[in-house]
Amino acid sequence: MMYFVQTPWWVKKLYPGRIWQFDNKKKALYLTFDDGPHPEATSFVLDELQKYAAKGTFFCIGKNVVNNPLLYQRIIDEGHAVGNHTYDHLNGWKTTDALYLENIAEGKKYIDSNLFRPPYGKITRFQQKQLRLPRYGMYTIMWSVLSGDFDKEISNERCLQNVLYHAGAGDIIVLHDSEKSIDKIRFVLPGLLNYFAGKGFTFEKISL
Repeated sequence: MMYFVQTPWWVKKLYPGRIWQFDNKKKALYLTFDDGPHPEATSFVLDELQKYAAKGTFFCIGKNVVNNPLLYQRIIDEGHAVGNHTYDHLNGWKTTDALYLENIAEGKKYIDSNLFRPPYGKITRFQQKQLRLPRYGMYTIMWSVLSGDFDKEISNERCLQNVLYHAGAGDIIVLHDSEKSIDKIRFVLPGLLNYFAGKGFTFEKISL
């Protein structure tokens, strides 16, 4: 499976208008969690974040919010940010513009947020521009560090190293609170929280 653990500068330049990281002088990291809420994975993530007074940003799938409303509310009640990840986890490159935007609008009925992350990171320039219009009023949030917790071919240790070796102040880190990633998240999240907290980092939610 091919992907960039650390997003190259030229990719960021190739796709302007998307938020890849924050230019922070303070030592803050932005942990983001995609594909939830999931009864087991999201509950674990919330419990771990609480131990460090850490805040995260949860990019939720609309249908999962419908199926887990109390867990979605817990995310909000505990002071974390939420974002729209479409209603059905659609790939913007493989979906018509009309259907893709309609699916985001459907997700918006259940996810009150001006943050959007495209599933698989795949969204066209036209789709992205539409999201900035008043009808949606949404920012497209990408990432600067990809943990790879979705990758079955790498070990838990390698997944943790992907974050420890590449993350720094202002980075947006992608993790998943989903069925496919639960084994890795149980290993990776406590490790990275402990490591970066020990180095004086804080963990903040995305707020725009």
